[in-house]
Order: sequence, then structure tokens, then C-alpha cells
Amino acid sequence: MSHTIAPLNPPHRLLMAPGPVNVDPRVLQAMSKPTVGQFDPYMFKVMGEVQEMLRTIFKTENKQTMVVDGTSRSAIEAAFVSVLAPGDPVLVCCAGRFGLLLKEIAERCGADVHAIEKPWGEVFSIEEITQAIESVKPKLVATVHGDTSTTMRQPLEGLGEICHRNGALLYTDSTAALLGNDLRADEWGIDIVTTGMQKCFGGPSGMAPITVSERAVAVMEQRKSIEAGVADSEEEISGSRIHSNYFDLPQIFDYWGPRHLNHHTEATHMLYAVHEACRLVVEEGVDAVIERHRLNGAAMAAAVQGMGLSLYGDQANRMNDVIGVKIPAGADDVAVRGQLLGDFGVEIASSFGPLKGTIWRIGVMGANARKDAVLTAAAALGSVLERQGVAVNTEKGIEAALAVYGA
Repeated sequence: MSHTIAPLNPPHRLLMAPGPVNVDPRVLQAMSKPTVGQFDPYMFKVMGEVQEMLRTIFKTENKQTMVVDGTSRSAIEAAFVSVLAPGDPVLVCCAGRFGLLLKEIAERCGADVHAIEKPWGEVFSIEEITQAIESVKPKLVATVHGDTSTTMRQPLEGLGEICHRNGALLYTDSTAALLGNDLRADEWGIDIVTTGMQKCFGGPSGMAPITVSERAVAVMEQRKSIEAGVADSEEEISGSRIHSNYFDLPQIFDYWGPRHLNHHTEATHMLYAVHEACRLVVEEGVDAVIERHRLNGAAMAAAVQGMGLSLYGDQANRMNDVIGVKIPAGADDVAVRGQLLGDFGVEIASSFGPLKGTIWRIGVMGANARKDAVLTAAAALGSVLERQGVAVNTEKGIEAALAVYGA
């Protein structure tokens, strides 16, 4: 090439959308550590420590707790393709973009998909889901713990017992909700939980934590098959394999388990990132992290209401870490977000589908779930709206947020 490519120099942003968020500097530092080989004893040590810490974070004793290499969606696909054989009945609860995503992934697995739907911004009662379970008799019930497209949190307590009584497994996508909201995998009887690093963990996107109950493992291993190139015998190669090699969870279990049976080359530096992000969470305390998200989310909600804006959705079911704000009359959605980014370096988001251009979504997640980030984002939003001629009172918004912190 005849010209020089400039080195990377990305702008500094305060990422207050529903993810990704600013990566904790300690996590970035961990990613710069030396590379080791995928069979190095140190690699296995790090993998084991990640598993132990993730069990604490998921509030589970599940042996099969680890990460899938890929963004948060990779763990969702791994869970679905490993449980669902073509024709298997699945019940999907859809009340936002990510419920619809679960429906699509199940369809791509060739499952017999039954969806129950709610208008965006609502959640299902346990009774409504129970009625559908009893009608469909699904192999898997798929839910979204916190749907960032609507900012709503789906109640899950009691659902696991109902699923198990009806012969079904319970899956929940907690990509954006885990650590920002309480989730108890064992106590609530959730068989599979997946999440992402780029939300409340405060890490980079690229690995997806997952925990799988023994009940779900038993279902997956009915189609277990090991690659011919690493199998010890032909008996380990099944004729009815899971329909993905990369997302074949029983093979990934063997990779993370005592056999350390080669499946793929581990993403070493991403693993370091997961290790440090988890270490910081465990050091702070899981419940303390959840409370930090609740407090800072409440302060942000108070700020936007205090300046005269309206919150979106039923606040009793709002995620702690994502606040939906109705875009006020006279405000240009794209222009406001553009000015926020250009003048203040603050990013917030609109939404999707029926809520596109109707609400803003403000994320208070990970390392950004802190007082100065909340106050900076609120002050910046108020300033931009005032310059656009929207009647807001930024000072009152900041006072309202400070009152939450003071209390």
C-alpha cells in the first residue's frame, strides 16, 4: 500500500445506551496479559476460576457453568440448538424484540414453535404462561428476563416449578438483566440462563456466560457426539447429532471439563477479560452489584422525571439498569442523540419496531452504574433538550437524582 494507515484512536464516549458500556479499565488491562496456549496448565486454571466465579454470579451449583466463545447471542443459539431437535415443541414468550429473536432462533432449529405475545411494554403473568404450558406441552419454555427494547423485566419466580411439573425445561435470556437485577438460577428452577459481558458485567462483547442444569444436560446428551478427529472410539460418534458443531454444548462441556477435549482454540484474551470482570463482581459482592444498579437506575429515573419527562412502561416491572423515556413533543430523536454524542460524548439509544423514535433508552450498567455518570448524562440530556426548545428543567432533574442518592 502506498499510504500509511493511521493507528486506532477511537473517541472517548460515555456509553449510556443499553450496551455496550464502557469497559472497566482493569478489564482492559487484564486483556493485555501474555498469551498462553490452549492446553497450558495456566489456561485450565483460569477456566476453572471463571467457572467457580460464574456459579456465584448465577447463584447456582450447576457443574456446567462456563462461557461460549462469541457475543451474547452465541450462548442463546448454543442453548437452543443443543436442546431442540427438529419438530420439538417449544413455547416462546414474546413481548419485545428479544422475545421475537428467541422465536426466530427456535424456528431456525426446526422446532415446532408456539409463541404467546403481549404488546411491547407489558410482561406475562405466571398464570398466562402456565396456561400456555398446559396447552402446548413444550420441551422448552423460553423467556427474556430483561428485554432492553422495552426496558421491562419479566417475573420468573415460581415458573421453573411449573415447567418441571409439566415436563418442560425453562430457559431465560438474561443478557442485559443479570447483575443489574436479581436472578437465582437454582432457587427459581431455571434450567438454562445465558447472558453477555457487555452489559452489567462491564466487559467487552465477545464471550457469553451460560449455566445449564443437570436436567438440561441430560436432554442435550441424548444427542451427544464427538468429532471423529478427537473421538477415542467410533462409539462416541452419534448418528443423530446436534445440528451445529461450534454451538454443540456437550462438546463444549468436554472442553471445559476434566477431559479438556479439544473443540476450538480458546479466545485467550477474552477469557482474561471474563476472569477480571467476574473477579471484580465477586470482590464487590453479587448482591451489592445488583443494589448499585438499582440505586443508580432509580437516580436516573428520578432525574428524567424531575426535569419534566415521562418514563415509559410499568415501573413496577422496569429493569433496574435500563430506563425508558418517552420522547417529548417537539424533540427530534435523531438530532437530540446526535447533539448528545457530538457535544457531550454521551450515547443513549432509541428503540426498535413499534417503539422506534417513540422512546429513548438510557442504560445504567456495569462501570457506568455510578453517580457521576448518571448526573453527567442527565445534565447533558437536559442541556440538549433546552437548546432544542423543549420545556424541561434540568436543575430540578439533577436535584431529584441527588435526592435519591441522599436518601
